[in-house]
Amino acid sequence: QLQLVESGGGLVQPGGSLRLSCAASGFTLGYYAVGWFRQAPGKEREGVSCIRSRGGSTNYADSVKGRFIISRDDAKNMVYLQMNSLKNEDTGVYYCAATLRGYCSVTTMRYWGIGTLVTVSS
Repeated sequence: QLQLVESGGGLVQPGGSLRLSCAASGFTLGYYAVGWFRQAPGKEREGVSCIRSRGGSTNYADSVKGRFIISRDDAKNMVYLQMNSLKNEDTGVYYCAATLRGYCSVTTMRYWGIGTLVTVSS
């Protein structure tokens, strides 16, 4: 069964940190570009970060640059998102997704996880 499973979400105070994990099963994640996306209540899903295969170049949404770090461990078939200095506006359901294309986009990802909820609140 081909699937992605996210974990690591939860409730955190502003300024805090969380580390999200994305585990792949049934396929070799190392061949894929992997993106993290999020969806806040009442808003459209948006891209947060992307890491490519074969060297793992990365990019980030302007809203998270300098605070979030995406990484991958192909030996473990995992991708991570380290989130620091969290803000209230980072609240949402976070999804990981994979694509064989060289870039990440909401409309072109092949596999999606079911998401993990991140709530930033005092």
